[in-house]
Amino acid sequence: MTRLNEEQLVALFHEPRTAYSFTEEPVTDEQLRRIQELTFFGPSAFNSQPLRITWIKSPEARERLISHMVDGNKPKAESAPMIALLSADHGWVEKADTFNPRSAEFIKGYYADENLAKPTADLNAHVQAGYFITAIRALGLDAGPMTGADFAGIKKEFFADNAEIPFLIVNIGHGEAPAYPRGARFSHDEVARSL
Repeated sequence: MTRLNEEQLVALFHEPRTAYSFTEEPVTDEQLRRIQELTFFGPSAFNSQPLRITWIKSPEARERLISHMVDGNKPKAESAPMIALLSADHGWVEKADTFNPRSAEFIKGYYADENLAKPTADLNAHVQAGYFITAIRALGLDAGPMTGADFAGIKKEFFADNAEIPFLIVNIGHGEAPAYPRGARFSHDEVARSL
């Protein structure tokens, strides 16, 4: 027995498409809160939750962010009712007493080496980004994730004074149907093996 029935699975995984343009219907603060809450229920190593979300709400912040995007992505972001800038908190170990008090001392000792701590932050924030997009879809919204941007410039622009490393921009809203069919998906036999 599945947690979701077939119709719900189709609605969550098969029907949504990457959104490149959006209607003018707004995204509410309550929807943003629910996206964050659902995202952070997904598992991460040691419950570390290194993903950080910056909601780009003001016209001034939007203009600053869009200035760092490749030209082809600028119109997509301009049409989105909401933009999320996702980053990985490279200072995640410092919060171990909060996210995992039972293992905090081990985490602080083992991950004192930045060569271990930073890749762990990146990997788990990227995993959480998948939950983030799934949460957006589950709430009836559409997502348009983008990596075509100068993330070093975005780091200086938005996170110069902290340990966050930006890695993904996600346009959010009610997407308009793409003008072309969905791209091919690999079959099970093409990408999976049994040993």
